[in-house]
Amino acid sequence: QVQLVESGGASVQPGGSLRLSCAASGFTFTKYWMYWVRQPPGKDLEWVSRINPAGQISHYTDSVKGRFTISRDNSNNFVYLQMDSLQFDDTAVYYCAVPKDSYKILEEVRTLTDFGASGQGTQVTVAS
Repeated sequence: QVQLVESGGASVQPGGSLRLSCAASGFTFTKYWMYWVRQPPGKDLEWVSRINPAGQISHYTDSVKGRFTISRDNSNNFVYLQMDSLQFDDTAVYYCAVPKDSYKILEEVRTLTDFGASGQGTQVTVAS
């Protein structure tokens, strides 16, 4: 049974930092791209970042480039999202997610059901 459990969300001031963690189990972690996606209040789901199975290649949506860093620990089945210089628009529920197919990028992300599995989400609030 695939399980993804996020942690690390909190309320922070603009310019602050947070590190989100996602513990993965129930599948062969080293075969999958891993994603962070987010849903701002009242808005659609958007992908934030993804990292390849080996942890060597990462992609970011334009709004977080240079501020967020995704990483993974394949020895312990964790994926992380380091978020720096947080802005009001980063307020959202953040989800860790894994595609349905191994070694494949999920190009279009519309809903969490596009993924094979996702976590319960962790709330990030940026407020002064």
